Amino acid sequence: MANELYYEKLNWFKENEKPEIVLFITDNEPRTRIVIAWTNTKTSVSKKVSSLNTDVESEIWDWLWQNTEFSLDELRMKSGISSIEIENRLLPLIANRIIYPDGTLNSFVQRYLRERVLKLFDAKHIKTASKRR
Repeated sequence: MANELYYEKLNWFKENEKPEIVLFITDNEPRTRIVIAWTNTKTSVSKKVSSLNTDVESEIWDWLWQNTEFSLDELRMKSGISSIEIENRLLPLIANRIIYPDGTLNSFVQRYLRERVLKLFDAKHIKTASKRR
């Protein structure tokens, strides 16, 4: 029952995303590296989910994260960012709802990152093609 409530609340946040949040990670390599590493970091719902006694959006978001388990060491290792920097940069990513407790990302952030990668591949393809001529 508690797990169902956890995912119900999480899905509400996913359905109510704000696209402008993408601006928070543009031109910020450390944040981008953490965001990318987040999708490869194991997360899980706490074995004993606490009760939810509020309807306040920000408090529900906090409740989700209080009932989420993940390893800061794993995130540090996968992002290549120091422990101190991870702690300083992770909280704003959480607070701004860029990363989700289930290991996923805000869908607008995910699309932005994919578009950046595609542009990199296009640029490399164009350079390779022009060298062949």
